[in-house]
Amino acid sequence: MPGSILGDNLTILGTLATVCTGLATGVGALPILFVRRISDRFLDALLGFAAGVMLAATAFSLIVPAIELGGVWVTIVGLLIGAAFLSLLDKVLPHEHPIMGHEGPASALRRVWLLIIAITLHNFPEGLAVGVSYGGGDIPTATSLAIAIGLQNMPEGLAVALPLLREKYSKGKALWYALFSGLAEPIAGVFGVLAVQIARPLLPLGLAFAAGAMLYVVSDEIIPETHRKGYEREGTWGVMIGFAVMMLLDNLFG
Repeated sequence: MPGSILGDNLTILGTLATVCTGLATGVGALPILFVRRISDRFLDALLGFAAGVMLAATAFSLIVPAIELGGVWVTIVGLLIGAAFLSLLDKVLPHEHPIMGHEGPASALRRVWLLIIAITLHNFPEGLAVGVSYGGGDIPTATSLAIAIGLQNMPEGLAVALPLLREKYSKGKALWYALFSGLAEPIAGVFGVLAVQIARPLLPLGLAFAAGAMLYVVSDEIIPETHRKGYEREGTWGVMIGFAVMMLLDNLFG
């Protein structure tokens, strides 16, 4: 019974945490209510910050615990499977890279859904990472990871909303789509919490899988975007600051 109660609490905590991280995507888009244009320089710095947070979260909150629990080989296997899974989704699901400046298809409605699919790809490993962390029962580490993911979701929400404004969508619709794109995280989070609790030995593999998926997103999409428009230095400093913030959070809550 105590174990069942603990499991229920972890599920509730993991669900609430991923709901909050998903909502942070919408919070990050709120500046569009007050300004219509944000400079590419500032956006690249914010995206760099998001990348830095994700890199540090991957290292300190996912890879290190995975190695401690399952050893380096299990962690390597999980890491590569996670990256391969995201790579497969990237190829199978038709989507554009909304923050990469690619020209979308002629249909504005189709472009919106491609946009949402792309952000869902970004948010899935993040929600999974938070869910797996809570499922493992290390609440302080899971909490620091959830805060970090929420922080990095904010510039991502802004990156969703701004292209929609350029496509003549209203501020309300742009904000809604940004919020909606983050709600994939609770789904992945609940899956992660339950999977780890049902099959406890899978915890190190699950942590490493989430880490590999997040590393793939950072390397394949976020960092290249910060270098595309000539603001590499701002993006790099964003990475450094984001990494430092996540290190601080990990030490405060870990």
